[in-house]
Amino acid sequence: MAEAASPHLSLPSGLLELCALLGAPRDSLRSLEQVAYKKGVKHLSALLDPEVLSIFVPPFISKEDSQMAGANCGTLGKTRMRSLRKKREKPRPEQWKGLPGPPRAPEPEDVAVPGGVDLLTLPQLCFPGGVCVATEPKEDCVHFLVLTDVCGNRTYGVVAQYYRPLHVFNMKSLQIVLPARADPESPILDLDLHLPLLCFRPEKVLQILTCILTEQRIVFFSSDWALLTLVTECFMAYLYPLQWQHPFVPILSDQMLDFVMAPTSFLMGCHLDHFEEVSKEADGLVLINIDHGSITYSKSTDDNVDIPDVPLLAAQTFIQRVQSLQLHHELHAAHLLSSTDLKEGRAHRRSWQQKLNCQIQQTTLQLLVSIFRDVKNHLNYEHRVFNSEEFLKTRAPGDHQFYKQVLDTYMFHSFLKARLNRRMDAFAQMDLDTQSEEDRINGMLLSPRRPTVEKRASRKSSHLHVTHRRMVVSMPNLQDIAMPELAPRNSSLRLTDTAGCRGSSAVLNVTPKSPYTFKIPEIHFPLESKCVQAYHAHFVSMLSEAMCFLAPDNSLLLARYLYLRGLVYLMQGQLLNALLDFQNLYKTDIRIFPTDLVKRTVESMSAPEWEGAEQAPELMRLISEILDKPHEASKLDDHVKKFKLPKKHMQLGDFMKRVQESGIVKDASIIHRLFEALTVGQEKQIDPETFKDFYNCWKETEAEAQEVSLPWLVMEHLDKNECVCKLSSSVKTNLGVGKIAMTQKRLFLLTEGRPGYLEISTFRNIEEVRRTTTTFLLRRIPTLKIRVASKKEVFEANLKTECDLWHLMVKEMWAGKKLADDHKDPHYVQQALTNVLLMDAVVGTLQSPGAIYAASKLSYFDKMSNEMPMTLPETTLETLKHKINPSAGEAFPQAVDVLLYTPGHLDPAEKVEDAHPKLWCALSEGKVTVFNASSWTIHQHSFKVGTAKVNCMVMADQNQVWVGSEDSVIYIINVHSMSCNKQLTAHCSSVTDLIVQDGQEAPSNVYSCSMDGMVLVWNVSTLQVTSRFQLPRGGLTSIRLHGGRLWCCTGNSIMVMKMNGSLHQELKIEENFKDTSTSFLAFQLLPEEEQLWAACAGRSEVYIWSLKDLAQPPQRVPLEDCSEINCMIRVKKQVGWRARHPQHPRQVSLALAASPCSREPAARPRALLPSPLRVPLLTGTCRVGANGPTGHHVLVSWCGPSTPQRIPPNWMASNDRT
Repeated sequence: MAEAASPHLSLPSGLLELCALLGAPRDSLRSLEQVAYKKGVKHLSALLDPEVLSIFVPPFISKEDSQMAGANCGTLGKTRMRSLRKKREKPRPEQWKGLPGPPRAPEPEDVAVPGGVDLLTLPQLCFPGGVCVATEPKEDCVHFLVLTDVCGNRTYGVVAQYYRPLHVFNMKSLQIVLPARADPESPILDLDLHLPLLCFRPEKVLQILTCILTEQRIVFFSSDWALLTLVTECFMAYLYPLQWQHPFVPILSDQMLDFVMAPTSFLMGCHLDHFEEVSKEADGLVLINIDHGSITYSKSTDDNVDIPDVPLLAAQTFIQRVQSLQLHHELHAAHLLSSTDLKEGRAHRRSWQQKLNCQIQQTTLQLLVSIFRDVKNHLNYEHRVFNSEEFLKTRAPGDHQFYKQVLDTYMFHSFLKARLNRRMDAFAQMDLDTQSEEDRINGMLLSPRRPTVEKRASRKSSHLHVTHRRMVVSMPNLQDIAMPELAPRNSSLRLTDTAGCRGSSAVLNVTPKSPYTFKIPEIHFPLESKCVQAYHAHFVSMLSEAMCFLAPDNSLLLARYLYLRGLVYLMQGQLLNALLDFQNLYKTDIRIFPTDLVKRTVESMSAPEWEGAEQAPELMRLISEILDKPHEASKLDDHVKKFKLPKKHMQLGDFMKRVQESGIVKDASIIHRLFEALTVGQEKQIDPETFKDFYNCWKETEAEAQEVSLPWLVMEHLDKNECVCKLSSSVKTNLGVGKIAMTQKRLFLLTEGRPGYLEISTFRNIEEVRRTTTTFLLRRIPTLKIRVASKKEVFEANLKTECDLWHLMVKEMWAGKKLADDHKDPHYVQQALTNVLLMDAVVGTLQSPGAIYAASKLSYFDKMSNEMPMTLPETTLETLKHKINPSAGEAFPQAVDVLLYTPGHLDPAEKVEDAHPKLWCALSEGKVTVFNASSWTIHQHSFKVGTAKVNCMVMADQNQVWVGSEDSVIYIINVHSMSCNKQLTAHCSSVTDLIVQDGQEAPSNVYSCSMDGMVLVWNVSTLQVTSRFQLPRGGLTSIRLHGGRLWCCTGNSIMVMKMNGSLHQELKIEENFKDTSTSFLAFQLLPEEEQLWAACAGRSEVYIWSLKDLAQPPQRVPLEDCSEINCMIRVKKQVGWRARHPQHPRQVSLALAASPCSREPAARPRALLPSPLRVPLLTGTCRVGANGPTGHHVLVSWCGPSTPQRIPPNWMASNDRT
């Protein structure tokens, strides 16, 4: 292969970067022979210093061959990383084998050594105990090296030691393993992960993991050099996705022992012979003996070692799961018949090891998820803030030492960056898969979390939760995991009783998917240029053949093959072919797209190659994106801040940022009202002391709510999802003496003495709330009176100084509940609850006569109900079923651009969660939020599909949803992993519509169109374009498929196209005035009625064509109270539309009409609603998925601060009857 002919292009590390032959110097061996001869002994044992004898670097061909190949390969080259250039002298010919003639001077030869390989230290690592010249032959052995450069990149090596002549190094049996990994950044493991579990008890494994997590100075010891690297690498794999950030040297030679004196954190390995020496000379070290399975500490730290324990509940679960693993293959295969086939036995052993590895990875990952699951609840993604202090307050006191040390490590800091970047790695996927339904519901709520009745009951029922503790909650979307206050534990977990966790701690019976193996071509010697070129050609041929036999839906494996073939093409100098393969990664798995390598390849292209690239539009688009955005990846913001209280005065903008960072509330409008409340009667800025008082008051209120102890008798009267949000002081009421408790649903009295439950009222049943005074002993005591619909007696409570605040709070909750019932939106209750708690914090902060007036600034819903009631027309109230808010949790409300309903289905290979129907909401800037359409809870928080506006979505098959974007890209979402790893880039302008070819079987084709008039037909399985055609004009906004024709709305006409792309017919609105242009906004086909309905811009009419005779002019049906129709949707045999009101341009009407009877072609549509639904202005696109939602609900998209609503189809049936 040609050496570096291009200064730009360098390939990534290959399978084999360097082969080196090391051993004792010949001069030393000859001297040793002479000494033995003089002493009269046959052999003399000794230790010699090794050296590098020969080095072989790919492509293993001579300079002459390389230069000849370079002339044939054009600009292709491979620039090697020259960290060290060693002048290697050719071995001198021995005298008895030499040729006659004068001695020749040694000819130096340049050797290019890969980066990360230091030839000066390589001999010491290959022979860490020195070269032993033995009197008797020894067995061949191997050990493993890990070389780390200054950037943390690791190079792995295998050292094979032979005590015999070595002639040939066989490379004929090499295979490339292509595992189907959900996380492409996870390491590829070829290790027996159970080795540490054989060497250490589970309790010791946890202690070692703790030492690594807290970044101690760790030294492993073993008498077997191979075990040092294998065991340490296993521990690194246990902690994925957390990664060790410090020096990692699993093997130290005798000359490197002083490395353990380094003051920084490190992980190193030494021979067991040096255990005593290291223990005595170095201090502050954790010494791990692999051979004995023990953990000790160097002498000066025995008295003050401070290695914390893993959180107890997570540790108990881990121990139980490890104990249930089958770690011995012999026991596992004892019942099987012995096989005389060696290959069959190896295959069975390999299969057992793969399954065991998968179980161990799941067990260690579950340990990490259990430890760090709640970290996400204390993150502010917008400002990249982690509130570590509040996170610690949610931990059990016995676990504080562990978390305090871990939270200050580089490993955890890198872990935080990945969480803030919303990386969907193995940790995030398991966290999502194991999330409870209650946690999903809590994810939708904006109010601060309090423990629900269900969680309080679980605390009482568990024998672990004997002692309650003070727990402060930080973020509004917390999962409140109650942890017990436990007695101090020993540093060892050996005697831990795990009986209490046996029921839930069984190891998962995970069956790993069989990895794919690709056997690379055999390497033939000698490695001359022609042989190397033939090898590469054969490699490409084998990869191409393997791709031909792949199933169409196996895109992940296809992506790996494309990646490999692209690399081989680069080795051949075929840059265009390589770029085409890399470009296809967009369609298969964009996560492994080598951006930097593609950029360097593009920069090294020659003029003829540029001419060839210009013939492929998709490739040119890729090239332009790479060149236009060269630093996009490096611009990713990866900083992490810890939340700190402000130290200077804040204007509104700074105050809003600080409140959002603290996790109190995110909604910008609520924060604006809070700012007004805290600055009443003063300059519009907030000083640091006021913010500190407000923050502390808020946290104290949360702590009080956590400490409320409810007896069983009380909890039996409450719903399982209710939580006590506010508790008054002990007051006298007409029901007795006690404390008034407020939940998000009701008020009740917690009686004193023997605690009991007396219901005051639910917020739904309140009729009146008044503040009065009651005379007692010549004193007038403020009293709160509440009139309840179902009770004759008015509730009275002498709240004294708390009366004004409770009056505000009860009225706000009452108004919020009424709005929630009227609008079918529980989000209003959560907003009201947030307002109530902010009122309480404001009063506690200001503590002045004007505090109640300031708190009234937060009484948003109460003022709204009095000043501008949000009343809806009767028809809307009758038909509205439910309303959801996709912008919940966002700082600002976002428009819903597209809605997609997908029906549920259950495949035996899928999870139960995937069986639910889903509602996909496309928000601004490419955000997509997914709801469970059966419970209307969030199934998946927003993830990104580009940064541009989404124009359309469609369910292509049961496994993928296609998203058309304004940036001309079609993004493909996997409905199971909820990840977007594929992109289709064949369009050159905005993708405006996507439709699926109807049929009884699974859809095989998807039609896409773009604004420039291009229509593409895609094969769903292969993601290839099967046909394409260009319309005569642009402005293409939507398409429909019917009767073997493609119906295209191009703005001023509806074009009926044949499937070969030729024009069949064009529909226009003929006007009396030629200068008047008509623009179509929407159309619908009714095949059953053989009709086409259309709406035009600025027209209050519906145009209806008969599909039997399109040449006839359309029927015009005028609509009342309508100035324009901007959206149409078909439900069964009826058409609904969205119309703008002429007098109220910010309002629209929703109407549904049946088509005219086919027997009376001149009949007008029958309106099915007594009066149109009046709702705020609507924009966006509505679409139902395949086979739905017949019998469910019509989905309507709101714009701006409003939210999607669902309208039941019974509004059609009921009006049909009328």
